Amino acid sequence: MKKVEICLSPELIHLYDFKGKNVVIVDIFRATSTMMAALANGVASITPVMDLESCRTMEKEGYVIAGERDGKTAEGFTLGNSPLAYLGKKFADEKIAMTTTNGTVAIEKTRELAKNIILGAFVNIKATAEFLISQETDILILCAGWKGKFNLEDSLFAGALVSSLHPHFGTDCDTSIAMRSLYESNEHRLQVFMGQASHAKRLQNHNIESDIVFCLSQNIYDVIGILEDGKLVSR
Repeated sequence: MKKVEICLSPELIHLYDFKGKNVVIVDIFRATSTMMAALANGVASITPVMDLESCRTMEKEGYVIAGERDGKTAEGFTLGNSPLAYLGKKFADEKIAMTTTNGTVAIEKTRELAKNIILGAFVNIKATAEFLISQETDILILCAGWKGKFNLEDSLFAGALVSSLHPHFGTDCDTSIAMRSLYESNEHRLQVFMGQASHAKRLQNHNIESDIVFCLSQNIYDVIGILEDGKLVSR
């Protein structure tokens, strides 16, 4: 039977064998949610970049540059990390180069060995689950966390995805069992439960509660985000 595992932080990735697996990158607040909003609103592609300086230079190559550190737009960047900036097809057909505190790091750590890199977000969780179920491939869900640490929102999404994949995928991963149980115990009060998350409170301090509401909205989009030739595109 196909298997699914959860890795709670990129700092733990060395403990997992993900070669040839579908790796789902999760950064709910806000990188993967923002990337899905961008792709679903017509952005041509998103190139994930590790550091600010490399991303900044891509503006000369015709990219719209998006940079975030510690929840705020990086100095000199056109965009930060808000999904709302892409709504209404404001950047349709544009190429985006993006660097974020946690999400782009998680992509970089797995891109060489994974079969596919797929974006994980509540806004298209059903479409993502359906794609994964259609594949005869084991899955690793990689939570971006917060600066190497566990965080609640990514782990809760990971549990939600494991729940959505049942009974098509089995698991012998205790983390998958625990996070699925955590999600199923709180899915009826997701917004309230997630309001306790430390990163949700960081974002609230920046007065972007609307981003939090968006990132916890489910199944707004019916496309997936996948890495192809170093660029994230919709499918």
